[in-house]
Formats: sequence, C-alpha cells, structure tokens
Amino acid sequence: MPCTGARFLRLLLGIVLAVGLAACGGGNNSVGHATGGTASASSNASAVAGKVIGGSRPVQVHVPPSYRGGVPIPLVVLLHAYRTSGDFVDYYFQLQPLADSVGFLYVHPDGSKDSAGDEFWNATDACCDTDHSGVNDSGYLEGVIRDIEAQYSVDPKRIYVVGHSNGGFMAYRMACDHADTVAAIVSVAGAMFKDANACKASRPVSVLEVHGTSDDAIPYGGGQFLGSPVPGARASVSDWARFDGCVQPSASGNRLDIIADDPSQSTPLNGKETRVSIYRKGCRAGTEVQLWTVVGGNHIPEFSREFAPDLIKFLFAHPKP
Repeated sequence: MPCTGARFLRLLLGIVLAVGLAACGGGNNSVGHATGGTASASSNASAVAGKVIGGSRPVQVHVPPSYRGGVPIPLVVLLHAYRTSGDFVDYYFQLQPLADSVGFLYVHPDGSKDSAGDEFWNATDACCDTDHSGVNDSGYLEGVIRDIEAQYSVDPKRIYVVGHSNGGFMAYRMACDHADTVAAIVSVAGAMFKDANACKASRPVSVLEVHGTSDDAIPYGGGQFLGSPVPGARASVSDWARFDGCVQPSASGNRLDIIADDPSQSTPLNGKETRVSIYRKGCRAGTEVQLWTVVGGNHIPEFSREFAPDLIKFLFAHPKP
C-alpha cells in the first residue's frame, strides 16, 4: 500500500525521530534527522520560483501568484530543527500552500553544518552551537531579510519568524536581536535563552510558544538538552510577557485542535487537545504573548490541517504598529 498523506508523514517523522535517537544516544537529546533530499522530493510542485539570495547559504524566495511589485505583502521565515533542514521543515509545517492562498513571501533557509555534518542554528546560550563555532546566524538571517526587501515589496510591519525546536530557539534570538524588524514569532518546541538577561530586545515583539507536555527533547517544564540547561515553555513566555510589559496572570483562550486525530497511535490526541494561555493586558505596542500547551504532545507531533492556518492567523493579527 503506498504511503501517502497523513500515513506517509507519520512514517517519515518516525524515521526522523528514530535516526535522531540512535545518533544522539537517547530520547532526551534527540530532535531527529532528515536529509534535504527526502523532504524536497515531497515539496509542493506548484511553487512559484523567486530569486535566490543568502550568499554562501543560498535560499530561494517563494513568491505567491498574487504578488505584484509595489504592493507590500508579509514575509515569513521558517527555521528548521537541529539535524534537519529547510526542506524538511517546509514539508512538515506546510506553509507553502498558505503562502499561495493567503499571499505572503516565504523562505525556509538552512543553518550551518557542524563537525558531524548536521545542520544547526547558533541560537542562544542554550542551543545549539555544540562546536562553539560562533557562527553569526542572527546576522545571516537579518541579511536574508534585507536581501528580500531589496528585491521584493515587503511590508516592513509584517515580517515574521517561525521555528521548530532549534529553529524555535533561533526565532527567539531573532526577536531579541532584531525587534526593530521582526513583528512576531512562533516557536514550536523551542525555548528562550537560559539567561533571560541576554535578550536585549529594543522593542516589544508578539510571541507564540507551542509546546507538548510530553516533549522528551526540549522538556515542557525545562531541563537539559545537549548537556545544557533549557528553560521551560512557561518560563519562556513569562520572560516575553515581562519584556512586552504584559500584566499577569494570563487569560485563557478557546482550546484548539492542532494535532491530527489518529486512533492508530498508542496515545491518540483526539479533539481539542491544546490549551491556550494569553498575555494581552498591558502589553506595549499592541503586542501579545501566547502559550499553546499541547496536552500529551511530543517533540515532533503530526499536525492537523488547522495548525498552519492557526499559526498564520496569530502572526498576521500582530503587525508592528
């Protein structure tokens, strides 16, 4: 029986996680591994080819069919996990169809390769420059954004960064370093700096953290990753609530169904499994901080069809003033 649709994605993610476990020697240090070739083979064939930018780490800009020069539109930058790739996270998150239907510029660049040949982002003091190379990924990604702005009509108030795991850490880094550029970020299974004082955000930034309570790589309540302490999901959003001037405690939003219903799994997460906590009151410049707690969710969940639209809805609701 051919592996298509949700079944194929489950098998692919299972292979990714299994390879990562074997390479890292255990579940607590694993984020998974995939080659760019595996994911790119399943990429959306209807992609509109844009210009290649990014210097020594080139990335092709995806341009929606509705794009018209001189009419500014949003830009979304998607960042992959440790030991995966831009092509893999593109296939995993399925943002490209939304780029076409909603209308935004979109890129999913690659990090640097470490001494083991694995791609990573030098994000924070908690993750993930294991070779201590000091590569300036914050500067690289800022350069990618500036190159896209030079080539296309980008709405400067709607530049967004999304990341999974190590990419989530990097999204926080971009919000800290480039708060004048980035309007909002989404971190999925990522975390903030272990020393929150290292974040020097010059302006408020809207933040969404999506995190599973059964994540054994980046623990929901905080812990260790690759031998380094990492803050938990609540601590990460609390830090940003403080940066943005939000008043605690948070409010509760409607529960969401962002994980695919799958009765074949040993612990299916059917129905509205995700709790929503919102920091809105008192937040400066119209920003907002949210935590989506996926009850029972792991590090690489299989997302439902609602996930990507809900993610983009959060971002687009929070432009810069």
